[in-house]
Amino acid sequence: MDSAKILVVDDDKEIAGAIEKLLKLEGYEVIKAYNGLEALDVLVTNAIQLIILDIMMPKLDGLSTTIKIRDSKNIPIIILSAKTEDSDKILGLSMGADDYITKPFHPQELVARVKSQLRRYMQLGDMGNINYSSQLIIGGLFLDTDKVQLTVDGELIRLRAKEYKILELLMKNAGIVFSAEQIYERVWEETAYSVENTVMVHIRRIREKIEINPKDPKYLKVVWGIGYKIEKL
Repeated sequence: MDSAKILVVDDDKEIAGAIEKLLKLEGYEVIKAYNGLEALDVLVTNAIQLIILDIMMPKLDGLSTTIKIRDSKNIPIIILSAKTEDSDKILGLSMGADDYITKPFHPQELVARVKSQLRRYMQLGDMGNINYSSQLIIGGLFLDTDKVQLTVDGELIRLRAKEYKILELLMKNAGIVFSAEQIYERVWEETAYSVENTVMVHIRRIREKIEINPKDPKYLKVVWGIGYKIEKL
């Protein structure tokens, strides 16, 4: 684990340099970048095992960089930010980050978080194909199945038990259409009989909670005469 290669991305060169020295003392190899675009370039030509990423940067900020990285890679990302609000942390995690540390941070805390993420990453076996099975992310929807928690564009949304189970089923199978009977049998775990209205009511409630405009939904779509699906974005 100590030979892992870590990418440190921060437009403050003093902070980037300090983190580099800290990590090298732990035996890690470090590459630095000073904005999101530079970070993406580094990832093209280097096998990186973990990224430490500042949020506020020129050219391409940390959250936008995280989204672009998540399009093709499952490398652990630890976000650094001077923002301490819970909403900022939730937003960073919902965009695909694995951890969030606020500045100023204790050096040993950062090292501990790095070791924790690398341990998790490497113990999963094939580092190039990590399956974050506890995190379902579609657009602004972020469902954490370990915490049984949904955020939409960084905002924590409260779901009833059946609503949660329906959304989890559809998000795990994004793009696949489920009939009302299939949804009922999987969520209620009972034989479906005249269940269209029951399922429809729950679908409507979910839409009201996750959609900006429930009448013109972005995520939860009806396929008329067939059933329901979560749109792949």
